[in-house]
Amino acid sequence: MNTSRDWPALGTTGLRDFSARDIGVVVVTYASASTIEACLFRLLAGRDVARVVVIDNASPDDTAAIVERLARRDARLGLVRNPDNRGFAAACNQGATAISQPWVAFVNPDAYVERDTLSRLVAHATARPGAGLLGVELVSEEGEVDLASRRADPSLREQVASLGRRDALYLGHDPAQVVQPVDAVSGALMLMPLGLFVRLDGFDEGYRLHAEDLDLCRRVREAGYEVVVANDLRVTHVRGVSSRSNPVWVEWHKHRGLWRYFRKFEAAETPGWLQSALWLAVCGHFVLAATRAWWRSRRGR
Repeated sequence: MNTSRDWPALGTTGLRDFSARDIGVVVVTYASASTIEACLFRLLAGRDVARVVVIDNASPDDTAAIVERLARRDARLGLVRNPDNRGFAAACNQGATAISQPWVAFVNPDAYVERDTLSRLVAHATARPGAGLLGVELVSEEGEVDLASRRADPSLREQVASLGRRDALYLGHDPAQVVQPVDAVSGALMLMPLGLFVRLDGFDEGYRLHAEDLDLCRRVREAGYEVVVANDLRVTHVRGVSSRSNPVWVEWHKHRGLWRYFRKFEAAETPGWLQSALWLAVCGHFVLAATRAWWRSRRGR
C-alpha cells in the first residue's frame, strides 16, 4: 500500500455528462487525517466516479484542511464542514443531498478502494435487478477478512442469552456465489441506487454511531430488495481510525445504537419484564466495555 503523501497530479476538471453507470460517493470524516488523503486519491481515480462529497463532523485535526487542498485540484471533490459532530447517519444523509448520480456509495475514510471496485459493484447490481444494497469483502491491512462483511440480523435477546457471543452473527463466504445474499453488510462500504436510498428516507438519524448500517440493510430487505456481498471484490479497511480519539464515547453509541435497533425491530415481540432485563444487561455491558476501552487507550499513550 502506497502511503506516500507525494501523490501524482489529479485531474483539473473531472466533469462530464452523467451516465447510468455514474457513481456519487459520500465520505464522512472525523479525526481522519491519517487516512483521508489515501482514501480520496483512490476514490477519485475510480472508474465511473463522478462526484465525491466529504462531510466533516468538526474534526479536531487537519482532516478538513487536507480535503480542501485536494478539492482545489479536482472539481469532482466537495467538502462540507459541520460546526459539530452530527453523527454518521445524519452526515451520510447530508452528503447524499449533494449527489445527483444514479448510484450512491458510502465509503469510510479509512477504506482504500481500488480503481475498478465501485464500477464492478455497479455491474453486479445491474446484472441482478433485485439487488438493493451491495457490499464487498473487507480485509485488514494484514489481509485478515472482516467478519462484519457478511452478517445476519442481530437479536439482542440471543446475544444476551449467549453472554455476548457474536459468532452466530457472521455468515461465511459462499465460494459458489460471486454475489452472495446476506442480511447485512458493513457500513464501511455500501452502494445502492440513489432512488432507493431516497425512497427509504436514507439512514435513520436516531443512530449516532453504529447499527445504522444494520438498520438500513434491514429496511432495504423489508422493501423487497436483496442485500448482497460481491465475493470477488476486496477492499482494505484500516478500521477504527476515527474512534481512537474517544473510545468511551464510541462504546456509548455502540450500545445506544444496539438498543435503538432492538426497540425498532424486536421489542414488539418481547415481554415488558424481559425488555427491562435486557436494558440492564446492555447498561452493564457498556460499563465493562467502556472501562476496557478507556484502559486500552491509557496504555496506548
